[in-house]
Formats: sequence, C-alpha cells, structure tokens
Amino acid sequence: MRVPAVDFWLICKARLKHISVLRIGLLLVCALLAWPACADPGPTFEVDFSNPGLVPSHWVLEFKGDGSGHFQSHRGTAPPDSTRISMDAPDIDRDIQLSAGFVQHVFQVARRHKLFQSGCESHLKVAFQGIKKLAYSGPDGQGSCEFNFSRDNEIQTLGDSLVAVAATIVEGAKLELLLQHDKLGLDKEMEDMEEAAGDGRLQQIGVIRDILERLEQDSAVMERVRKRAKVLLARAAD
Repeated sequence: MRVPAVDFWLICKARLKHISVLRIGLLLVCALLAWPACADPGPTFEVDFSNPGLVPSHWVLEFKGDGSGHFQSHRGTAPPDSTRISMDAPDIDRDIQLSAGFVQHVFQVARRHKLFQSGCESHLKVAFQGIKKLAYSGPDGQGSCEFNFSRDNEIQTLGDSLVAVAATIVEGAKLELLLQHDKLGLDKEMEDMEEAAGDGRLQQIGVIRDILERLEQDSAVMERVRKRAKVLLARAAD
C-alpha cells in the first residue's frame, strides 16, 4: 500500500518531534545529575600543624562551611611521655563534624584578617609551640599564613582553639583504644579530659560524641567513667 506524500511527511515530522523530546529529556537529566558538581562548593578552611616533639607530630584538619570535615594525623618519632601512664593514640584518618558556631567564627576571623594574606608570624623569641599553617579558600579568594606565635591576639587565639579541637579528636581515638585494651585506664583519662575541657585545652567535644555515648552506656566500665562521659556530652550540647 502506497502512503500519500502528505501523510508520509506528517509521520516523519511526528517521529522527529518525538526524538527531539527524548533528546531534550536526556539533556535535562544529565544537567540535573551534573548540578552538584557544578554548584558552588563554598569556603573551605585548613590548618596544618607540625611539632616533632609532640605526639602526634603532624596533623591536618580541614572543614567546609557546613562543619563537615576531615582529620588526619601521624604519630611521628617522639618517645612516649614518661610522666603519663597512658596509651598514645594511633594514626587517625577520619571524617568529623564541627559546630556551626565554631565554623562561622573561624571564617569570620579569616575574612577580618584578609584571608591571612598579610602574614601571621610575630618573629618574637618565644618557646616553640609548633608550626600552624592556616589556609582559607572560597569564592571571595584564598590565602594562607603560618606561625609559631602570632602577635595578633585573635589569630593566636584561633590557632590555640584549632589545636584544642585536634586534641579532642586525638583524645577520642585514645578512648577507643583504652575501651578495647585497658578499661581501667579510662578512669584517669576521663578525669584528665574533664579538666582539660573545663580550661579550654579541649574544644568541640561534639566531634567525639560517638565514643562518649558508648562509654556512658557501657556497664562494663567504671561508674565514674560513665558519669564523666555524661558530663562531657552535656558540654558538647552547649
């Protein structure tokens, strides 16, 4: 049967239109899938710390504007502290979550100090505390600086706070190790942690919420340990 020329043209036109709609649909799907990769990732912050005399001797903490981040540390070659009967934390490589208030403060300090483009080091003759390299990167620019001790009180305080956050993460790893290998050792460690959290040497307790919750609920550990875990968890909620 022979199809009239007009009908043949209409059939071809309909098929071409159908193919175009499918193609447009596929393009839209691809665009939606690619959107997260193309979206603005927002600002990121990183602190790189090194001090060969400490354990760990090197660590890096990085995080985004939403508080999600990553922490990685290496023990180094420093001998164990003979004044403490405790286990050293192993090398750490884990994701972390910081509070919104803390992250906001860090980014505000970075912007007030022109993204650390003007330098941080005081060059004063002070005791070696460890080299802290601060680095900011975002849509508004990027910059970095490093220092042992900063003459600028806000930058020095920021460095101390970041070191305190890292100390909290390291303590959390030590608690996991003690829970597995030395439950009695948890008592002294938790006592020291409660004191350090009180004077600011440990900050952002929420980054180790998981291990604290495990200790609070573990009937196999001492009652004092469970109580101190509860106290620290309450501090993390503040």
